Amino acid sequence: MDIDIRQLRYFLKVAQHLNFTEAANELYVAQSAVSQQIADLEKKIGVTLFVRNKRSVRLTSAGMRFFDDVSDIVGRVEEAVHNAQLVQSGIVGSLKVGFLAPHVRAFLPNVIKRFRDAYPDVELNLNHYHHGMLIRAIENGELDLAITTPFGLHRIEGIQVERILTEPFYVVLHRQHPLASRQHLRISELKDEKFIIHNRQDSPVGFFDFTLQLCAKNGFTPNIVSQPRFVDTVLVLVESDIGIALLPKSLEQHYSTPNLKFIPLADCEEHSLDLVMVWKNDNQNPSLPIFLNVFRESIAQGLDNSY
Repeated sequence: MDIDIRQLRYFLKVAQHLNFTEAANELYVAQSAVSQQIADLEKKIGVTLFVRNKRSVRLTSAGMRFFDDVSDIVGRVEEAVHNAQLVQSGIVGSLKVGFLAPHVRAFLPNVIKRFRDAYPDVELNLNHYHHGMLIRAIENGELDLAITTPFGLHRIEGIQVERILTEPFYVVLHRQHPLASRQHLRISELKDEKFIIHNRQDSPVGFFDFTLQLCAKNGFTPNIVSQPRFVDTVLVLVESDIGIALLPKSLEQHYSTPNLKFIPLADCEEHSLDLVMVWKNDNQNPSLPIFLNVFRESIAQGLDNSY
């Protein structure tokens, strides 16, 4: 049985008005078209839906039951169409976002609030990952978007990478360290220092390799006295005056204590950390472009990239 949804809508209008002319006017079609569709519908289902004469139209008992059932069906179809359109537009759905912490704290809460206020029907699944997990999650399609650093991204094919900000690296040392009073420091001045470096396996953004490469460019190999698993531990050891560390400036905002000094590196534009958004080119989630737009607008309006 091939029943057209249009025929059901025509039936409902006639049943509501009990008048073919009024139903046709509301449907913006000719009365003859409505009459033809109703007759065709009755023929298809083998049931008389209306008793009609020159003076009146009324529903049969079968027509009244059909009206009750069809009202629900048409309503559900229209709701299904509407929901599908919303999902396709991206304003209803879900989005999986992974990020590094604490680097995102300066801007991500504002982005999330803006997005949730504008698109409350998009479910945001947000989780903190270390760098290696973010790389794998994007590569395997487990995340729609990752906020991370460029380290290792060159190995992934078919991705888009968009820079969010560039963050300078600072020298972090104990406040009683002989260099703690300096306004700026050069890497070459650290060649005799003891280094505490977030170990290579657990480093969220390649701190270990970055530090080694930076020291090598300045003619020395760092004297590494400790390689903790967590960046929090790096700062605890620096605060204990066991050694110094090279870390992004944003950590000062979240881990600063009276015993820690964060001192900028001279020529800091050469010693910086990029934070980027990464997503797959073939990602079909319609909520992703909307989130990216809100992200860009938030960054443009509220983030000072210059630090």
